[in-house]
Amino acid sequence: MILRHNIMYFFFAIVLIANTNVQAQKVTDNSSEMTSKLIQPPYLKAGDTVAIVAPSGILKNREREVQQAVDLLKSWGLYAVVGKHVFSKADHFAGTDDERCEDLQNAMNDPKISAIWCARGGYGTVRVLDKLDYTTFKENPKWIIGYSDITALHNQLHNEGFQSLHALMCVSLTKDLNDIKNAIDTFKTALFGNPSNYTLEGSDYNRTGNASGQLVGGNLTMLHTMLGSKESIDTSEKILFIEEIGEYKYHIDRMLQSMKRAGYFDNLKGLIVGDMSKLRKNTTLWGTSVEQLILDALKDYDFPIAFNMPAGHEKDNRALALGRTVELIVEKNKTSVIFD
Repeated sequence: MILRHNIMYFFFAIVLIANTNVQAQKVTDNSSEMTSKLIQPPYLKAGDTVAIVAPSGILKNREREVQQAVDLLKSWGLYAVVGKHVFSKADHFAGTDDERCEDLQNAMNDPKISAIWCARGGYGTVRVLDKLDYTTFKENPKWIIGYSDITALHNQLHNEGFQSLHALMCVSLTKDLNDIKNAIDTFKTALFGNPSNYTLEGSDYNRTGNASGQLVGGNLTMLHTMLGSKESIDTSEKILFIEEIGEYKYHIDRMLQSMKRAGYFDNLKGLIVGDMSKLRKNTTLWGTSVEQLILDALKDYDFPIAFNMPAGHEKDNRALALGRTVELIVEKNKTSVIFD
């Protein structure tokens, strides 16, 4: 009788533990599902205010571009405020780390600011990441805009749970804005709530296939710089965008190999390759195109790879809503990038 009771107690204990594990797994799955969708800041409307800040390199003799940015926003019915330290100088940077952080933090905290437009890239954003406090920003999220070095900030925003905008910066503005019409038009439509879908020029290098996932990424050097830090992005089930400027091909290969060894591409759903601008020539030639270099570095994976995305360090720098889900359809003759 005692043995029978013990067996019954054991049986009920097993059932209870199993049920608890199932419920815990459901909670984990639901939690994962809830946190996987990033918060989309409110789109802008006439009368909103945009803050211009400089978290990176020095803006020497760039007053014209910043004023042009203010005028452009005004033409869209928006107000602009320029950060106190935008034209400050501290060696390579637009002010000291504390000054650059102060402007960015003030804009993040100010409920009257609806978007934050970075004046330029260069180098320096990574030096202020650990100083930023997202407590108030989470109560009043806003779009943060930029590319290149601003990739470091995009990474942090993604891991904090927010979408952001990879798009032109103030110093991207040319005297004749018709020269960058596509960049401006896609920036405006993304800012006001209608991000553009893209049909890209085909490439014989395209690795065909379809995929869907959150769009992440930016400048390759900055993505590589983030490896091993809390700002490095988990790329699992996501679509990665990369662009680069001023690198040797062997540097690009070295970064891709390093990221590969770190597992960066293991569960990636797809890759979009933007502009690879002003590549430097080594005395020992690499021997293949940069497109083939990328395909060779990623030959162990089967996700689709699309080339010819007009985004990066060229005049035609189309806006991309990072953190938003996209459908990627890659064919040899064209690629479609469709935002949800």
